[in-house]
Amino acid sequence: MYAIIVGCGRVGSELATLLSGRGHEVTIIDHVGSSFSHLDPAWRGRTIEAEAMAEGILERAGVERADALASVTNSDAVNAVVAHVALTVYHVASVVSRNYDPRWRPLHEAMGLRTVSSTAWGAQRLEELLESRRVRPVFSAGNGEVEVYELDVPESWDGRPLSQLVSDVACQVVSLTHAGRAALPDREAKLNAGDLVHVAAGLDGAGELRRRLYGTEA
Repeated sequence: MYAIIVGCGRVGSELATLLSGRGHEVTIIDHVGSSFSHLDPAWRGRTIEAEAMAEGILERAGVERADALASVTNSDAVNAVVAHVALTVYHVASVVSRNYDPRWRPLHEAMGLRTVSSTAWGAQRLEELLESRRVRPVFSAGNGEVEVYELDVPESWDGRPLSQLVSDVACQVVSLTHAGRAALPDREAKLNAGDLVHVAAGLDGAGELRRRLYGTEA
């Protein structure tokens, strides 16, 4: 795969290292030459010191043959425009833009871009970890809008049906683990204390499951 990365800050340099380490060809663009010092000394990709939106720079980077482009600067306007151009003008197959400030997220969404918002995702994850010890996110999709949560079944729910837990909650049961064996459960399956339930849900759904299982203290 040939990938172009726009922005050589902490995120861009780490992404460049990860892609290069997997054997991919990478070009990284940044308008501040000193930013390339963030790259691992062993990194051997191509660097271009220029404004990505300046005339001819994406072509110079080889955007016509690029399989992927990630725009990860600290400017939402730059990220959205560069990603939009890569997607609609050069038809790059895989394009991702970084949402730096959550207030600018609607701009990325209006352009139909695949977006990663580390600020929003990180804040939500911190909230989840602070708020609950027994509802653990184990997989996150998108920017955390939907996650898979692992729930410990307490003694108070021993013998009660799974359907009672998930009824009228915006969630999908993924698996039920009993005595170390996971299965795709029937909603009428009986819960046992110590079982693990994996459920896909948004933040509101996870909160409701938490209240049902553990009450307000969890």
